[in-house]
Amino acid sequence: MISSSIFRSYDIRGIYLQDLDEDAAFSIGKALVKYTEAKKIVVGQDMRISSPDLFNALCHGIIDAGCDVVDLGQIPTEILYFAVGKYGYDAGVMITASHNPKEYNGFKLIKKAEGGFSMIRGRDLYEIVSNQDNTIKGSKLGVIEEKDIREDYIKHISSLVGLGGIGPLKIVFDAGNGMAARIIPLVDLPSVQMVQLNFGIDGNFPNHPSNPLEEGSINQVRDLINKEKADFGFIFDGDADRIFLLNERGELVPADCTLLLLAKYLLGVTPGAGVAYNTICSKSVPEFIKKWGGNPIKTQVGFVNVREGVIKNDGVMGGELSGHYCFKGNYYGDSGLMALLIALRVISDSGKKVSELMAELCLYEKSSEINFLVENKDQIIDEVKKEYSSGRQEYLDGVTVEYIDWWFNLRPSNTEPFLRLTIEADTKKLLEEKKSELRGLVGRLSKVEN
Repeated sequence: MISSSIFRSYDIRGIYLQDLDEDAAFSIGKALVKYTEAKKIVVGQDMRISSPDLFNALCHGIIDAGCDVVDLGQIPTEILYFAVGKYGYDAGVMITASHNPKEYNGFKLIKKAEGGFSMIRGRDLYEIVSNQDNTIKGSKLGVIEEKDIREDYIKHISSLVGLGGIGPLKIVFDAGNGMAARIIPLVDLPSVQMVQLNFGIDGNFPNHPSNPLEEGSINQVRDLINKEKADFGFIFDGDADRIFLLNERGELVPADCTLLLLAKYLLGVTPGAGVAYNTICSKSVPEFIKKWGGNPIKTQVGFVNVREGVIKNDGVMGGELSGHYCFKGNYYGDSGLMALLIALRVISDSGKKVSELMAELCLYEKSSEINFLVENKDQIIDEVKKEYSSGRQEYLDGVTVEYIDWWFNLRPSNTEPFLRLTIEADTKKLLEEKKSELRGLVGRLSKVEN
């Protein structure tokens, strides 16, 4: 029996051989064909140790159901999105657990849709998988063909961002032993000196965790930026759909500030366009988007929500604190490469240090997310609403309360017994005061603070 826990809101994911195995992959392949009625499905995989075995099982399920497979090999997830959006394949699967630890793996699933592609939620396949008896069969077996479209993808992204005149720059790129190593060396940037770090593909993640936001993940790239006296650096997660910028001192730039860097360029190219951001981004984001003549689109936390916000409002891009950025020009798919190239364009054209650019955009003091382990999430949120009834309240995602010189958001996790608190203030002193105040209040109402 396949565990229902791996069929999540946005994808399928679990611990290999504990939650997810080859039998499950085979059944998922069959179920995907039935769900999409696909004739040809494109499949990519990341560097995880279990990815080849899951690939074989998944593809055997797909071809057993009578559907053909196009094997893209090891790729960043964004190339899968491009493949369906550009070439019109019926559906696509990326075998990856993104930024999770090495023992995890899973499937990101998409299908062809008007304007490019739409996401398939993992839970949408569960009923088919749990009910099927493996009798889903095609009239004949499908076939598997191999195709390398990395160069096509790079040409596509490069055409959206003029690369002429970028540099001279010295930049450290940390691929995290992941899929960024499959694409960054192919990009033609003659005036950029690339200092490569962790470009050896290895699903054991021997040098640091796949998640750039985990403690210690940026230590190597930070130290190398300083050792090489580089202008700045980038670090990617395992499947390279998340990217983070580091300044000339090796300090991590908040992703909402990087979002502004990208938005400024795209609003210059597409005046008046919409830019999506989520409810825990800095208030600098909507302020600058309006200042630059754009339309700020506020969404719930979760990249699927940000992407939907861009699509529904004819936006030009969207982003959030996790380091995901999606672009209309790339079929509304998230793209670490496009974010990278736009950032290079803006930084190069400015002639300024990254720290100087960020000082112009990051105007407020913001806390990292504070998590509270609780059993009574809804009750606590109701009590906090009452306590801060004097502020302007919004309920898009949990509760956001705004005052003239500070704001906070308290929202429940969809998958865990956590309340997540974000606070931003005009000054460091006020931030610390409000952080202590809210931690005290939520802590008193909570059983355990994490």
